Amino acid sequence: MSFHGIPNWPPTWIWIDGPEEKRPKGEIGILQSVLLSKLDRANRCFLLILYEQSSYLGCLIFDDEIFCGQITKLLQRNCNRSIAEIGSLDLKHTL
Repeated sequence: MSFHGIPNWPPTWIWIDGPEEKRPKGEIGILQSVLLSKLDRANRCFLLILYEQSSYLGCLIFDDEIFCGQITKLLQRNCNRSIAEIGSLDLKHTL
C-alpha cells in the first residue's frame, strides 16, 4: 500500500489522548476504529488505536479512492485486533 509510490503502512502515530505519549512506531497497539475521510476526494482513512493506555491516530492516504474504500472496510472488519495481526493479513485475494 502506498501513496505516490511511498509506503503508507504502518502509519505514523500521533498521540491524541491518555496519560503519556510514548512516540510509538511500527505495527503496535489495538485497532479501535477506522473512518473514511468525508472530503470531496475520499482517498484517505483514519485509524484510531490504543497503545499502553493512550490513544493514537494514524492516517493512510491512497492514490486510488476505490482501493481506499476497500481497505477502510477491511480494516473496519478487523477492529479490536492488533495492528501487527492486521499487517500480517494476506491480501492477495483482493488483487
